[in-house]
Amino acid sequence: MTLILVWSFIAAMADGDSAMARSDYTSAAMEYRAEMAAHPDQFDPKFKLARALSYSKQRDEAIRLYTELLATRPDNSDLLLARGRTYAWQGKWQESEADLTAVTAKSPEYADAWSALGDMYLWSDRPRDAAGAYGRWIAAKPEDPRAYIARAKAWRSAGDLDAARADFEAARLHGASGTEIDGYIASLDQRRQNQDAFIPEEYKWSGSLSYGASDWAPDRGDWYDYSASVRRHFDIGSLAFEYLHAHRFARDDDAFALDGYIDLWPRAYANLRYQYSPDAILFPDDAYRVELWQGVGKGWEPSLSYDHMNFGANGVDMYGAGLGKYLGNWYLRWKTLVIPSTAKTSLSHRALARYYYAGNADDYAEVNGGFGTGGEFRRRSTIVENTKSSGVGVAIQKYFHPRWGVKIAASYDDDDNSFVERSGSVSLYTRW
Repeated sequence: MTLILVWSFIAAMADGDSAMARSDYTSAAMEYRAEMAAHPDQFDPKFKLARALSYSKQRDEAIRLYTELLATRPDNSDLLLARGRTYAWQGKWQESEADLTAVTAKSPEYADAWSALGDMYLWSDRPRDAAGAYGRWIAAKPEDPRAYIARAKAWRSAGDLDAARADFEAARLHGASGTEIDGYIASLDQRRQNQDAFIPEEYKWSGSLSYGASDWAPDRGDWYDYSASVRRHFDIGSLAFEYLHAHRFARDDDAFALDGYIDLWPRAYANLRYQYSPDAILFPDDAYRVELWQGVGKGWEPSLSYDHMNFGANGVDMYGAGLGKYLGNWYLRWKTLVIPSTAKTSLSHRALARYYYAGNADDYAEVNGGFGTGGEFRRRSTIVENTKSSGVGVAIQKYFHPRWGVKIAASYDDDDNSFVERSGSVSLYTRW
C-alpha cells in the first residue's frame, strides 16, 4: 500500500510538472494543490504550488505559501529567490530587493539570483544597478549569451548605447542567434520625434527634396510648395540650410532657413531655427523657434517650445508643451500650442502615433490628428467670431537603400465647415 501511495504521489507531481512545462499553470496548480492537501507536511507540493500560482498571477497566495515555507527554512536560497521574483512581478521593489540581495550575499555565485536582481532593478527604472547585477551573472556564467543580452538591454535603457552594442556583440560571439542580435543592434539606432536630429554615425551629411499640393473646397486655385535642404551632422548635433517655395492665390514666395539640433546633457536635446523671407508675400518676414526635449523615466519625453513670427509690424507668439512616450517600436506624442491674440487666445492640440515597423529608426508608419479653437475679429468690427478646426493625417517612411529613403503623407483638415483642405506630399531623402 505504501508503495502505491508513493507511486501515486510521484505520478501526480509529474502531471503537475508536465503542465508547468507546457505553461498550463492553472492545471499545474490544481495538481500541486491536490497533492499539498494529501501531504500537507511535504515541501515539494507547497513549493511547486506557490511557483505555479506566481506564474498564473495569483501572487498574493504564492507569497503566503513562500512565507510559510520560509518560517521553517529562513536561509533557503531557492525560497528567497522565488519570493523575491514574485515580489518583483508585483512591483514591490523594496521587498523584492531584500529577498534577492539576501540570496546574493549568501551565494555570490548563484547566477539565477543575480539575473533576478538585475530584472528587478531594470523593472524599477534603475538600469545602471541592473547592469551591475547582470555583470555578476556574467561573471558566474561567462558563456551564457542571455546574460550579455540582459546587460545590453540595461545599458540601452541607461542610454549607454556603446556599452549596449558591445554586449549584444558579445552575446553573438557566445552563441546567440545572429538574426536576434541584428534586431537588437537595430534597436540602438536613436529615435527622435524629428528624425533630422539624428542619423547613423557612419554618415555626416543628409539632404531632402519635398513637394506638396493641396485641394480645397470651396476652390482656392492651385496651392503647392516645395523645399530642399542639406544638413551637416556633427557629434553633438546637426545644422541644415533650407530653401522653401510656396504658391498660394496665384502668388509665389521664397524663404530660407537655418535649422539646428544640439545635444545638451544626458537625454536632452534642442531644436533652434531661424527663417527669413526677402519678399514676405506668403511667408512671414522672419520667424524663429526653440524647442527642448528631455527624456525622463522609462521612455517618456516631455518638451517645451516657443515660436515667434513677424508679419510686418505685427508679431505672433506660440507657446507649446508636449509629452512623448517611446514604447517598444511605438512612439506616441501629444502637443498643445497656445497662441495669444487680442481677439481670443487660440489653443491647438495634436496627437501622433508612430510605429517603427522594421525595428529601426528609419522606417515607420504614422497617424496623427488634432483640433483647435480660437477667435478672430469680424472684418471692420470689434466682434469676435469663435473658430474651430480639426484634421487627421497619415504618413509612411521607408528607406529602400541605406542611403536613400522616401516619405509619403496625406492629410484632411476641416476649418469649422467653412473650408476643407486635402493635402498630399512626397519627400526624397539621402545621406552620405
